[in-house]
Amino acid sequence: MSSRSLTLDGASLSIDEVVRVARDPSSRVALAPEAMAGVAQSRSRIDRAVERGETIYGVNTGFGKLAHVRISPEELDRLQVNLIRSHCAGLGDALPADVVRASMLLRANVLLRPTSGVRPELLHALVGLVNSGLVPVVPEQGSVGASGDLAPLSHIARVVMGEGEVLASSGKRFKTATALRQAGIAPYAFGPKEGLAFINGTQVQTAILALAVHDAWVLWRSAIGAAAMSLEALRGTPSPLDARIHAARPHGGQEQAAKLMRRLLQRSAIRDSHRENDPRVQDAYSLRCAPQVLGAVADAIQFAGQTADIELNASTDNPLVFDNGDVLSGGNFHGQPIAQALDILAIALTTLQGIAERRIERLVNPDLSQGLPAFLTSDPGLSSGYMMVQVSAAALVAESRSLAFPASVMSIPTDANQEDFVPMSMAAASKLRRILANARRVVAAEFLCAAQGLEILLPLTPGEGVAQLYRRIRGLSPAIEALGEDRPPAPDIERIALWIAEGALDPQERGGA
Repeated sequence: MSSRSLTLDGASLSIDEVVRVARDPSSRVALAPEAMAGVAQSRSRIDRAVERGETIYGVNTGFGKLAHVRISPEELDRLQVNLIRSHCAGLGDALPADVVRASMLLRANVLLRPTSGVRPELLHALVGLVNSGLVPVVPEQGSVGASGDLAPLSHIARVVMGEGEVLASSGKRFKTATALRQAGIAPYAFGPKEGLAFINGTQVQTAILALAVHDAWVLWRSAIGAAAMSLEALRGTPSPLDARIHAARPHGGQEQAAKLMRRLLQRSAIRDSHRENDPRVQDAYSLRCAPQVLGAVADAIQFAGQTADIELNASTDNPLVFDNGDVLSGGNFHGQPIAQALDILAIALTTLQGIAERRIERLVNPDLSQGLPAFLTSDPGLSSGYMMVQVSAAALVAESRSLAFPASVMSIPTDANQEDFVPMSMAAASKLRRILANARRVVAAEFLCAAQGLEILLPLTPGEGVAQLYRRIRGLSPAIEALGEDRPPAPDIERIALWIAEGALDPQERGGA
């Protein structure tokens, strides 16, 4: 297989692999033969239990509050199809293609586990859809994360059945039946348990968490770079980054943040210029405490990543099939662990952008900028410079703070009170996606202002790592030149935010540290 191929085994899927398949439509997915053998054995246990006339939730009973209704053998296939169609209740805008591709990948990985009891053919159908490049149209709203992501996963399952709509690589929508026929894919006929097994799980919320964890690490390292650049532009002292300080309070993220900042600031001529006779005793918290604050953010990202790592390879459908033939109903589909991780990550990224905005204020405010001209313009008054950059950053931070209130504590009972405590995972996921986008733009705004501050300090040069980041900002687009005459800053901020998302301003990935 090519380097862009991934073999699923139900046990070892990683966040990096999820990101690669989700964002590279040319990636191909295969199924491990030994895992597929386990799927066949699991399915045989379900078939034998049905033949014996055992009552099994979701196989020969209704669902949720209707679990007491026994379904006749001749209607078992129809039961699964009705389940999928009735649960396609998603509303609102469609989820991004990378989220849907990641969700399909995760769903395949979970169904590949020997606890799901589906037929091997379902796995082949789902992976075939992933490999085709077709992406189901899945509405963003409508899941409370209680029995997993019932609505969004149903919209995916409906496409596997040959119904609904898909997005092609061109971005155009097509009727599923037409698109599958052109791709040479036959619609799949769901059998007993398979509809429930497909939609009963946390894979959409987990897909969003996994992608967000990856993006949060890239953003976090970029934010460290922006903080170091601001420290130089404001002629702050790197003394609070001393390793001994952080070893005395050894939180992992704090030590990691201080270490990266130290590397970025090595061999700084700006620092040497004010090493002697500087009347300041200490810098403001947004500079001096950057490792402590951003370190706490890193620890939160680490926690969210650990939660995602577990969930990627966990059995989250219901009921579960075990080696001895027991088929047990439980609650592994409940999204509370994921919802809490999403909320914690949202809070952390709100903190990250909040402290970045405070450094932007110091850069543009002549009362705080250590001699930089007002709003970083050479002609304050006639020109407004970057006055509005701080205003826009403040607006985004305020919005993120309003979104950061946890969704995972906001249960509303559903399904006639059968699902009487739900995690609201997808609400948490949607808020996080917005907060992440805001945070990128705020850090981009800091990069823009800090780079202008470095221009003003020339011919003094910053630390070597900061200098590399500065050269990238000026070199990636000729449009982002030093500010002379006033120009709209919004395009520059959007360009830099895109570069942050792509990892172009990640000092660790690009050798800037």
